[in-house]
Amino acid sequence: MFRGPVAEISLSAIGQNLQAIRKIVKNRPVIAVVKADAYGHGAVEVSKRLLKEGISYLAVAYINEAVELRDAGITVPIIVLFDTEDVKSIFDFNLMPVICDMDNALSLSRESKKRNIPLKVHVKVDTGMGRMGLHGNHIITDLMKISDMHGLEITGMLSHFSEADLSDRTYAKIQLERFNAIKEKISEKLKRRIFSHIANSAAILSFQEAHLDAVRPGLMLYGYSPFNYGTNPPLPPFAKGGQGGITHGINLIPAMSIKTRILCIRNVPSGTPISYGRTFITKRPSRIGVIPLGYADGYNRLFSNNAEVLVNRRRAPVAGRVCMDLTMIDLTDVKGAKEKDEVVIIGRQGNESIKAEELAFRSNTISYEILTTLGSRSKRTYVETH
Repeated sequence: MFRGPVAEISLSAIGQNLQAIRKIVKNRPVIAVVKADAYGHGAVEVSKRLLKEGISYLAVAYINEAVELRDAGITVPIIVLFDTEDVKSIFDFNLMPVICDMDNALSLSRESKKRNIPLKVHVKVDTGMGRMGLHGNHIITDLMKISDMHGLEITGMLSHFSEADLSDRTYAKIQLERFNAIKEKISEKLKRRIFSHIANSAAILSFQEAHLDAVRPGLMLYGYSPFNYGTNPPLPPFAKGGQGGITHGINLIPAMSIKTRILCIRNVPSGTPISYGRTFITKRPSRIGVIPLGYADGYNRLFSNNAEVLVNRRRAPVAGRVCMDLTMIDLTDVKGAKEKDEVVIIGRQGNESIKAEELAFRSNTISYEILTTLGSRSKRTYVETH
């Protein structure tokens, strides 16, 4: 038996999510964010599907992620958001770096001069995230210096919202105003329009003014809204069925299902302790199933006595503490459950569904973490249905 979970990825769902995004942004160019192995969905296969849908750009966090896509035969422009350390690979693999400071720019310019190859770059400005990008009261000066460097052509400018996923968009509006002011000043000085982008998934859904020349969806591509996690706002009851959902006027289809199978079932009497620490003790004669999934596979220990799975179209609670390689589930109320039956961790069986948002809520995190963790540690399969 293959240890741990299997991630079933619906490529058709990703395609439909992209079309839904395009409808919202009125067919502006879409920069598809496929960093972190496409949020755990598999960057190569996801990117290939997005190419079939006519995607304009891909975006990754680090150079090695971009190289993987190039090695897979992907030739569209790839924006590298954070990493300019391996300057040679940027040229070798025809990548589009995002310059975040003057040292980045100088290194790229030197390599451009050495190779006599011009390089198109985007420049990031920090409008309030406090993470990366040109910052302070000399942003315009720095942008002009970069534009004068040998071999560098500024073809785009970007920034990033720190809280566009909040209902109060006051700070997001401040960031956008700062960004637009910088864009106007540098466009005037360069005497040309700068291709600009700042809208993440949250801004795509709720902040039309931020759509600008292109948008950068990540989470939305994979079927989730950044508004539905944690307590921002509180989620509705989890038992409500349905795999998709109308979110801020858009129907997003979760692309990832996580599944495993029952390893064994034990019939135990009332008063039987289950798993480490005896945090679960049966209150009746019970059927306890064991599944080959644990925290080593990305199933968080916080799900101990605090999550449910689907078996035979019914919810079965986690019983006791999640172990490194195994988790126990209470099958007492699941009629007909037997060894090797399918167990759904995320996904749908019949009218019941469990989403990444639910697991995020139960473990006090966000759906991004659930998807990247479980997706990256699962064996993946790809399907065209959802």
